[in-house]
Formats: sequence, C-alpha cells, structure tokens
Amino acid sequence: MPPARAALYGATAVALATTGYSLAVRPVPFGWAACALFGYIALRLAGVLVLRLRMYADTVVRGPRGARGVALTFDDGPHPVWTLRVLELLANHRAVATFFVTGHKVEAYPHVLRAILDAGHGVGLHSYAHDRLFALRSERRVRQDLERGVAAIERVAGERPTFFRPPIGHTNPTIARVADEMDLVVVGWSVAGLDGLASARPAAVASRVRRGLSDGAIVLLHDAPERGDREPAAIRALPEILEAVHARRLETVPLDRLVEAAGVQPSRSAKP
Repeated sequence: MPPARAALYGATAVALATTGYSLAVRPVPFGWAACALFGYIALRLAGVLVLRLRMYADTVVRGPRGARGVALTFDDGPHPVWTLRVLELLANHRAVATFFVTGHKVEAYPHVLRAILDAGHGVGLHSYAHDRLFALRSERRVRQDLERGVAAIERVAGERPTFFRPPIGHTNPTIARVADEMDLVVVGWSVAGLDGLASARPAAVASRVRRGLSDGAIVLLHDAPERGDREPAAIRALPEILEAVHARRLETVPLDRLVEAAGVQPSRSAKP
C-alpha cells in the first residue's frame, strides 16, 4: 500500500476515534480539534493535487526497480502541426512514445491519431474536454467525460485505450472509482518537463528531463498546448532529450512495458 494511502487510512481512523471520544466522553480542546481538522483536509487535498502520492488510485508513476527503458509520454494532443513534428523527431531517433490524447481533439484531427498509431506509438486517454476543474465534478459528469473520450479514441483506433492520465494530474476517490470501473489504469510520471507552461524555455525543459533520465522513468511532455496553437517548448527540447537518452545508453520503451513490470491492473482503486 502506498505510504500516503496508509497515512490517509490512519488519519481517518484517528478522526473517527476522536469524534467518538468527544461524543461519548468529553469534547477535545477546540484548538487541538481545529488543528487536526486542518491537517486532515490538507492531507486529503495533497492526495488530489499530487498524483504520484497514489493516495486514491494505484497510479503507475514509474517502472519498478530493475525495469529497463524510459517511457516518453506526451499530453494534450493531437495537434495537426506539433504532434506531427514530434512524430518526425521520434522517427529520426527511432524512439517510441505514448500519447495521452483529449477526446475533443481526436474528433477534430482523427488523421493525426491515425498517424500516431501507424508510427507504432501507444495512445492513452487524457479525458475528453480537459476540464481543469475535473476533480470537482460529480461522478456522473466524470463518467460521461471519460466514456465520451474512450469512444472518440475507439472510433479511430478500433480499440479501447487502457491508460488514463487525469487532466492536470488531479485525482480523487470519484475519478479513481470511475477509472477503475472502466478498466483504465491511471498513469502519472516520474519526470516532468514543465513544458506546458507558456513561459517554458526549451533549454530548461531539456535540462530538467535530463536530470531525471534513468531506467524505469516515465517522462511527461506535451505535443500540443492545452488550448490554442502555441508551440510547446518540448518540441525544440525533444532532440536534446533523445540525444541524452542515447548518450546514457538507455532506450525508449512502450509505456505498457513499464506498466506490466509494475504489476498494476485496473479494479484496485482506493475508496476511503
């Protein structure tokens, strides 16, 4: 069990015991209770904001010890210009990657998704609408979004995606439960280029990724901006990143190889 999830269960048990004590024996001091409540809320919020804590879902954030290879992943596409440029760069270096696509862009650019698949790369779901408030939505709305995104990919690819990365990496028990019921494996990352920011610079992105390159790493980059047509910094950083992979005698591998090595399967989300 991930440490953060164990901490959540422990904190929940303490909160229930404290509440029972306050009702049955005597109220705990107000200041102590307020601090405990604040700490509990902060813990739950950290689980929502930091996907790699794996508090609510058995998220794959990197390959296990002994895993070989680096999994490159790209979010927020497909894009009719930048995704195709990424495919060209990957082909030049004989590298493979996985693209976490948004359903509404798949509907707009189905030919780009076909190009990704024809080049031998993997595809995962990054939601349909890329709603920045996804973690605040109702279970019905989360399910509708994911079902719509899965359907958009399936119409073009001919099969359902296996992997899901929540928008902005935010998750909660509702998102974890719906993903679990839809047989989607939640995937995070161990290295983030932070290239999705408008202020990102290619040199800084490449340097940040280089520092995290090692066997088992899952690298998060972007092949498209969240909105609009701005060129993501990863496009110009990618040649240097791929050269660093080669220089360190690493290889890029399909994401499913690291997921299988981690032994993570759907239907094991946490439901505190």
